[in-house]
Amino acid sequence: MDVIEITRQLGEAIQQDEKYIAFMEAKKANEEDMELNAMIGKLNLVQMAYQNESGKDAPDEQKLSDMDREFQNLYGEIMLNENMKRYEAKKQELDDMMNYLIGILSQCVNGADPATCEPMSEDGECTGSCSTCGGCG
Repeated sequence: MDVIEITRQLGEAIQQDEKYIAFMEAKKANEEDMELNAMIGKLNLVQMAYQNESGKDAPDEQKLSDMDREFQNLYGEIMLNENMKRYEAKKQELDDMMNYLIGILSQCVNGADPATCEPMSEDGECTGSCSTCGGCG
């Protein structure tokens, strides 16, 4: 069995994990929430209007301030939506699981024993995620 085949099997196992299933359910609930999608659409329009105004040679600072305030208010409403809160929580759980798995793989690539290596926690030790790392020591 080659590494690609094993990786595909891991992908299948991830899709059967309760964290993945809960995330997909939360994602679907977000997609079906018309009020939430209307707010997100409006947020995107405010963001585009802000970018258009700020790109002018002489942007209207009052318009920019008003749009920034509207953006912040909409964003706050979106993040208070129950479906969005659930989605964010489930996404974080799935991200945490994926970071843990990547941590194991990273350690294995660096010669650790696959049967016993354990990614470190957020207390400053290596998590296996190079995106937040200051370098190996």
